[in-house]
Amino acid sequence: MPTAHDILQHTFGYPAFRGRQAEIIEQVVDGGDALVLMPTGGGKSLCYQIPALMRQGVAIVVSPLIALMQDQVDALTQLGIRATFLNSTVAWNEVRETEQRLFADEIDLLYVAPERLMTERFLALLDGLAQGGRLALFAIDEAHCVSQWGHDFRPEYLQLSAIHQRHPNVPRIALTATADEATQKEMIERLGLAQARVFISSFDRPNIRYSVVEKEQPRRQLLDFLAPRQGESGIVYCLSRKKVEETAKWLNAQGYAALPYHAGMDAPTRAERQRRFLREDGLVMVATIAFGMGIDKPDVRFVAHLGLPKSLEAYYQETGRAGRDGEPAEAWMTYGLQDVARHCKRIEESTAGEEQKRLEHQKLSALLSYAESAHCRRVVLLNHFGEESQPCMNCDACLNPPQCWDGTVAAQKALSAVFRTGQRFGVRHVIDVLTGKESPKTKTYAHQQLSTWGVGADIAAADWRGIFRQLVAAGFLRVDLEEYGALKLTPAARPLLKGEQRIELRRRIVPSRARTGKSEEPLRADFTADLDPAAHALFERLRQWRLEAARKQGVSAYVIFGNKTLKTIAAQKPQTLEELLAIHGVGEAKRGRYGKDILALIAAA
Repeated sequence: MPTAHDILQHTFGYPAFRGRQAEIIEQVVDGGDALVLMPTGGGKSLCYQIPALMRQGVAIVVSPLIALMQDQVDALTQLGIRATFLNSTVAWNEVRETEQRLFADEIDLLYVAPERLMTERFLALLDGLAQGGRLALFAIDEAHCVSQWGHDFRPEYLQLSAIHQRHPNVPRIALTATADEATQKEMIERLGLAQARVFISSFDRPNIRYSVVEKEQPRRQLLDFLAPRQGESGIVYCLSRKKVEETAKWLNAQGYAALPYHAGMDAPTRAERQRRFLREDGLVMVATIAFGMGIDKPDVRFVAHLGLPKSLEAYYQETGRAGRDGEPAEAWMTYGLQDVARHCKRIEESTAGEEQKRLEHQKLSALLSYAESAHCRRVVLLNHFGEESQPCMNCDACLNPPQCWDGTVAAQKALSAVFRTGQRFGVRHVIDVLTGKESPKTKTYAHQQLSTWGVGADIAAADWRGIFRQLVAAGFLRVDLEEYGALKLTPAARPLLKGEQRIELRRRIVPSRARTGKSEEPLRADFTADLDPAAHALFERLRQWRLEAARKQGVSAYVIFGNKTLKTIAAQKPQTLEELLAIHGVGEAKRGRYGKDILALIAAA
């Protein structure tokens, strides 16, 4: 029987395992259970795909991503692996054919949605396979979906522990890219993985550059960010369906190929737009959080957030959809206090118990601390997942460090103004009071008579907004959306007001466009900048050949070869099929299918 490394090299075309992949594969091949936490792009799929080829029978892969199963199966088929899927889109005659192939040992991996897995018919099918020794393993992908209060909860996942009770001798591997300590415990409990080995890889995605800016004119800010990145694939996340539709329409008017995506669309429309995003170059998907889980497109160059996500876990998962190919990518976010108020209202209006609401508020506070941090964003992000790190020099805080100052007096003025105005007004009105700016509202409420009137006139309104955001992030203030965004003091504000506590604040960084009059340059080098002109020309010919081959087969271009593989071919110019097999990402099946075409392109260069 071939070893795991043999399969890695000859089937997948990779020379060596990464991280703990080899340990995980050995655990599952030997019949043990595993819980795998590995960042997006870290190679989770190999951890069950290789054991599926080494153990007798079929691997059942549980995935919530019906619309993406076809792409996953296409990628495996390109490698010569016998894979298929069963979900609600499959016709009845095809279902029967697949069932027959299962019992004829003609399928290595079967992808199935959790709701189908738990039907009586499918459970009986599994029983029949088990009786014949034809169940290799169960892989539970996106296992964090079992977390009842997580950002991707799927109720069907709560039933999956039943498969272990029914087939206790079949190994299971549960995989996710995102899980804090609480979610890890929930996965272990709800999936019955108490005896599983837990494998936690580094959560670091060093190729992603993180940036956060204050929300001022979000459309202009987004356009400034996108301008030097036109023609690249990316995702723009919005907090509402309405904002998705408006933003996509506006981006198209600005010359960007943008598609809207949200849960209010019918399933065929969502599936069609996912397919387009996966198979076309340069598309921008404008979406709610309904989009993105399981997206395996390697060349997503940016993820932008026009508002605050629900938690650091959600933010990490969403930004992790960029740069899966290991090349430089960017995670950009703009947010304001209204985003905070919206999330607070969502939490308070939920049907969750008080303890769960408290946990959700803690998660929101952790995200605010990240957004308002004066220190390395990567350090803050990784520390949240229990991982220590050093400043990365690849985030806005490292590359353009903010100045910090003793903000105690300014904070006391801000808190006093909130108190003196009755904790009934939003940040704009309180700043008017602090700066002594008369308005119809300040006149109506006679706030010119307050002791705090004009006491902050030496600080610009834009800087006051930053101070208030930091006070909210630090827990001294909260935003009440029930009262139209009114700022309210928390118990933590008392010692600061009384002078028993000091606070350090960071100064606002003026955006580069305001300083220079120019939009920011992309924070990455050209992917092919190190190729000589002849190699670059060959790379472009290889890309065009790949696109035509993908169109003929009706598959995404990246499932044929990734850009990194094409670049290596262009640089090394292999002259024989044996030399081609040595290229990273070229396995035997792909060499057999595409080798002659590639060598012909090289010879004609």
